[in-house]
Amino acid sequence: MSEKSSAYPGAAGRASAAGPPTALRNVVLVGHSGSGKTTLVEALALASGAVNRAGRVEDGGCLSDYDEIERRQQRSVQLSLVPVEWGDVRINLLDTPGYADFVGELRAGLRAADAALFVVSAADGVAGATRMVWDECAAVGMPRALVVTHLEAARADFEEMTEICREAFGEADQDAVVPLYLPLYGTPGADGHSPVHGLIGLLSQRVFDYSSGERTEREPTADELPLIARARARLIEGIIAESEDESLMDRYLGGAEIDVKTLIGDLETAVARGTFHPVLAAAPAADGSRQGLGTVELLDLVTAGFPTPAERDAPAVTGTDGAPCPPLTCDPDGPLVAEVVKTTSDPYVGRLSLVRIFSGTLRPDETVHVSGHGMQDRGHEDHDVEERIGALSAPFGKQQRPLSQASAGDLACVAKLSRAETGDTLSGRDTPLLMEPWAMPDPLLPVAIQAHSKADDDKLSQGLSRLVAEDPTMRLEHCPDTHQVVLWCLGEAHAEVALERLRTRYGVQVDTVTHQVPLRETFGAPASGRGRHVKQSGGHGQFAICEIEVEPLPGGSGIEFVDKVVGGAVPRQFIPSVEKGVRAQAARGVAAGRPLVDIRVTLLDGKAHSVDSSDAAFQTAGALALREAAAEVRIDLLEPVAEVSVLVPNDFVGPVMSDLSGRRGRVVGTEQSGAGRTLIRAEVPEIEIGRYAVDLPSLSHGTGRFQRVYLRHEPMPPQLAAKLREQPGNGA
Repeated sequence: MSEKSSAYPGAAGRASAAGPPTALRNVVLVGHSGSGKTTLVEALALASGAVNRAGRVEDGGCLSDYDEIERRQQRSVQLSLVPVEWGDVRINLLDTPGYADFVGELRAGLRAADAALFVVSAADGVAGATRMVWDECAAVGMPRALVVTHLEAARADFEEMTEICREAFGEADQDAVVPLYLPLYGTPGADGHSPVHGLIGLLSQRVFDYSSGERTEREPTADELPLIARARARLIEGIIAESEDESLMDRYLGGAEIDVKTLIGDLETAVARGTFHPVLAAAPAADGSRQGLGTVELLDLVTAGFPTPAERDAPAVTGTDGAPCPPLTCDPDGPLVAEVVKTTSDPYVGRLSLVRIFSGTLRPDETVHVSGHGMQDRGHEDHDVEERIGALSAPFGKQQRPLSQASAGDLACVAKLSRAETGDTLSGRDTPLLMEPWAMPDPLLPVAIQAHSKADDDKLSQGLSRLVAEDPTMRLEHCPDTHQVVLWCLGEAHAEVALERLRTRYGVQVDTVTHQVPLRETFGAPASGRGRHVKQSGGHGQFAICEIEVEPLPGGSGIEFVDKVVGGAVPRQFIPSVEKGVRAQAARGVAAGRPLVDIRVTLLDGKAHSVDSSDAAFQTAGALALREAAAEVRIDLLEPVAEVSVLVPNDFVGPVMSDLSGRRGRVVGTEQSGAGRTLIRAEVPEIEIGRYAVDLPSLSHGTGRFQRVYLRHEPMPPQLAAKLREQPGNGA
């Protein structure tokens, strides 16, 4: 909407390089899978002149979704940065995956951006997950605009889609979500659908016609004028109200004519404050010509209506010891503070770290402090190290375009930071700092893996550590009870991509195996046992006899060993040997091969030989005594129970509670959590929720979230325990 096009000045041409923070815009594109984000990025790059034809860079390579996995799956699975230039402003477009399994990439994009474009498909509507991201942006006051795509689809209706967006995103004031342009429809086709071939600027009252393949401007016809009046009045009222320009509101209500320049100034204020959300339409040109429908208008809005990095508050920083520090300012001459928002491995360049510089200037070959804290639960150790900055570059498709430096507000790739992980802070070596981490979802889908061959086993540990360092939404676990290597992921698609990257990037082939939950055993009643280990085969023999009594204890008690031997029946030096044998056998299990817990073992009596008794003999006797005691009574199988907290819209409370009950869950309470959402708390056996990360999104149409925390072990129902013992390997 420039003056030459509709409202904003200086909307044409290209800048040769990014200038100060005021000449930068960092914009993340958000929307459900298939909404058209990547296509829109390519159309914007084409309209700006960054590429020579749709989706192609100058050397003919793909602009986005160039990763082999993305090409094969035909969807984005990672965050992509596409810088374009419009006038004297450089726009860093951050294209994010729309599939829920890759929400970690979306969160990284939100962290790196200062504003968001929500892309909604006129053919599909607004997904529940998109509303949840909108709420996250609203909570931090991030400026947002909406772009309606797929207007060429049958039954697509811009006006109807705008109403849907207003209801979904309008918050308390639905006048904050209004169109900035109206679509101009052509003659209906054979299917009755009228194609959109132009836009009507509601502020400028000008028509922008794209029917020729190029954008032309003209006055509205007499038939088009009535379309403008009502929509324009609503737009003006919304702009004035959300910009809180009381003097302008008085003038408008008094019937005064408001000039377009004043309205544009208030529009920019309202959008930058995050209180007004204009709706636009966009579509790539069908014939591959440069200017697709709405691309110029969208670039104008981004450059003039979205805030600069200097106008957004940076995340809080502390010293590496946690001591608070003054707020950061987006100053190229300030102290260096940058954050790794994404880590990838390039087969030719090696490790690449995409960083957002919040303060200072990053230069090649300088040494910086790298801090990573607070991710121990994800398998990331705290670290404070110094590393040398390698080459700096700006990604563009497969290319890495060299940079001499990267200043505050910008994004850049740093090569060969060997220790830096996603989420780490880069700062000056003399004043090390730590940025407040951003919220990341917990990976709740377990995938048990094992090396395919001995050669893979040798490389597995290093490959997994690199994979987890790149992706903070992934957690690596070596379960001590089941001896399994478990990769915790966000969903099946996330796991599939992770294992393929493990194979293609790090040359490690793995097989998935059935995930086992850490079951345990305990005695169902008191019992006694006698362990007799007597062997004589010539020379030094083995002699040890011990008698024990076993009784069950309350859950969580572990194993308690009591010595009640009298008269020296078991010499004092061998009593620890009996205990060691008992504990070793308990760790191996006595029925289903699971650790034995929550028992008291009392040593009552025994016999020893002055020559043939030994530490090893009494260890063996202690183990035999425990096995004999177990053979006399019922051994209960204990399963882990988790406290599960499920947050869903009110419409799904009934189905979710019914589903939890079907998983042997016990609902312990519900409570309202924000407008239209309910938090359900339940206790559910972990064996029943192994795939809940997959099942809940299906049950709640992608709108449900849950957390799980280990609560305790409790006896498994006998019929299920018996069935489990019959399975090969006693797997769970």
